[in-house]
Amino acid sequence: MHNYIAVIQAGGKGTRMRSLTEDKIPKSMLKMNGKPFIQWQIEKLSHFGVTDFVIIIGHLGKKIKEYFGQGEKLNVHITYIEEKEPLGSAGALYYLKHIYCDKDFLLIFGDVLFEIDWNRMIAFHETHMSVATLLVHPNSHPFDSDLIILSDNGRVNAIDSKQNQRDYWYDNLVNSGIYIFNRKVLGNIDSASKKDLEKDILVPLIREAKVYGYRTSEYVKDIGTPERFWQAEKEQKAGITERKSLINAQRCVFLDRDGTINIYKGLLCDEDEFELIPGAAEAIRRLNTAAYLVIVITNQPVVARGLCSIEDVKEIHRKMQVRLGEEGAYLDDIVFCPHHPDKGYPEEDPFYKVVCNCRKPSVGMLQNMVEKYNINLKESYFIGDSTVDIQTGINAGVKTILVRTGIAGKDKKYDVQPDGVAAHIAEAVEDILKI
Repeated sequence: MHNYIAVIQAGGKGTRMRSLTEDKIPKSMLKMNGKPFIQWQIEKLSHFGVTDFVIIIGHLGKKIKEYFGQGEKLNVHITYIEEKEPLGSAGALYYLKHIYCDKDFLLIFGDVLFEIDWNRMIAFHETHMSVATLLVHPNSHPFDSDLIILSDNGRVNAIDSKQNQRDYWYDNLVNSGIYIFNRKVLGNIDSASKKDLEKDILVPLIREAKVYGYRTSEYVKDIGTPERFWQAEKEQKAGITERKSLINAQRCVFLDRDGTINIYKGLLCDEDEFELIPGAAEAIRRLNTAAYLVIVITNQPVVARGLCSIEDVKEIHRKMQVRLGEEGAYLDDIVFCPHHPDKGYPEEDPFYKVVCNCRKPSVGMLQNMVEKYNINLKESYFIGDSTVDIQTGINAGVKTILVRTGIAGKDKKYDVQPDGVAAHIAEAVEDILKI
């Protein structure tokens, strides 16, 4: 990562944190588990080889300069950009032209705690030849967050502002406050004047199809309120933040959809028929809190049978994410197989009438998630309501739990013995968390 510099935006007044800072230090200098918060950011980045830092300072910024100097005690080099007056979230980037004009840069807001594998994000950025890459992820409160709308290849199509009146279903995918920019973006900042990163920089680039979203399950949280600060400190101390970095192998609970998360209604084709099983959201929220990945793996032959489209399935999944988010739960990812091998249905779509390696009990979908999220199968589970789900788990080498909701194993397509049986998803999660 020696071709990148890290820019930390630490110039805000931190008005929401004054009960902690007493307006004597910038919020980035608040101590978290014994160190100034911004020091955690610098150390995490330097671990990946970043040696050059630019810190944008403003209100009480001299406290940062006095503490870190030029970065000698952290074995890095720090340059400062001091805002004499607030320049918004992007105006001060103008001065980068005069400091490191030949390097791409990472931009991190000074109130974001993160534990991520930077090598993965940078590889994504470079593979897509992106001008701007946003780190995006699901969270437990999408209803009051700015949402990122991605295409299937990861390109950002739009930003859905939290100010919008959302009378529609949406994907739970939010902007995190971590970015990678190609140096070309500085050409769009022609003066040291007040500029908004989203409105003045990102939106024009999105219109030009030059922005991508790197989706990750890793730990990224803003600590801009006292409550969030104390919660993040607690999670860091408990090792949750470090455990969620994709440098480390992840524990995952794979979930079937119909009959496991939502009430089984046969071939579900309409989002109006989607209804969560009571207790499902709370069960998933508990897994989120316990630092398990939660990924839905589902067969959706309704597409191959011509009963609905790929977009219809995605709309059902958007409703699922919204309903879960309303109860503080989220899914790290959702993958589905639209294929079906048997031909002869009246309205079938021949394009999807194929033998594939993704349809359960094959493990193609699951294996893709293993690679994407560095999942340790030996410490992972599959929860489902059919013998197909249990056979999938067995084929993948994970522990399996059959739930007595949905078809409750009555399909009997496979003669299998699950590792456990539970009345419903909430009981299955309770059993997992006891281990």
